[in-house]
Amino acid sequence: MDTKILLESGTNELEILEFIIGGNYYGINVAKVKEIMTYRALTPIPNGHPNIEGAFTTRGETISIINLARCLGMPERTDTQKDMFLITNFNNCSSGFHVHGVVGIHRVNWSQIIKPDSMINSGSNSVATGIINYNGKLIILIDFEKLVNDISPDIGINLSEIDQLGERKQNNAPILYAEDSPLLSKLIYSGLSKAGYTRLKAYNNGLELWNALQKYKEQKTLAQNVACVVTDVEMPQMDGHRLLKLIKEDPDLKEIPVIIFSSLINEEMQKKGEMLGADAQLSKNEMGEFIKKLDKVIEEKTSA
Repeated sequence: MDTKILLESGTNELEILEFIIGGNYYGINVAKVKEIMTYRALTPIPNGHPNIEGAFTTRGETISIINLARCLGMPERTDTQKDMFLITNFNNCSSGFHVHGVVGIHRVNWSQIIKPDSMINSGSNSVATGIINYNGKLIILIDFEKLVNDISPDIGINLSEIDQLGERKQNNAPILYAEDSPLLSKLIYSGLSKAGYTRLKAYNNGLELWNALQKYKEQKTLAQNVACVVTDVEMPQMDGHRLLKLIKEDPDLKEIPVIIFSSLINEEMQKKGEMLGADAQLSKNEMGEFIKKLDKVIEEKTSA
């Protein structure tokens, strides 16, 4: 899906594809969408996950279709004439989502996206990552990674990959990381802890982490508190590319290694990260490689 979005990197902007489920409005980052297709008959998958509606083949690739209304606990439609499939790609995996209609694409700033409060986003089953008030209409951003992870956990962060790295030593290098998904933040913390890292600080978005860096900078304690920054790309308030840009343009911060750890490591995003000065970029389904790269970055920094 060629949308020609974000011609300038690090602007803290994104494009949202707005779609409909049961008369309500939801959104997904356009960068995750490969294609939009009209509804078609599916082949049922015997003994498959209940949220998998079926599968079809296109261009030699078999795509499983997730019934999004079913995932959200909303009524399903019997008349599918106007329904659509959103074909997505993240964590190097293609999936399809059955939606009831597509409204259009909106360009917004991450600062416009509000993090859902505990009344909206309570419990482990919540899948809302942000809310946009667009022309008086609320659009809820869906955590598609969580939906896929609930069906197939191996597609996302896999902590068992750390076991394959062998015996690990304790590492006291202070790591700061930004991740807006509570589930993924906990998994990252568990993974880094399992890999031997003991000084970890988690932030809900790039803005929170940026403010922490500014505090350390003012206190002249950067060296003691920051050995490496790890960041997701998609986050409310400030995304990972904007955070990376600000760090690398700051004379006092530019030597801090920044690793992008995101589900959105495709060719376009890889180029953006390289342009902005990322020290490494890895997909969230590469936990073992992420730890190896973090080890290398920390070793190079401490030996410099």
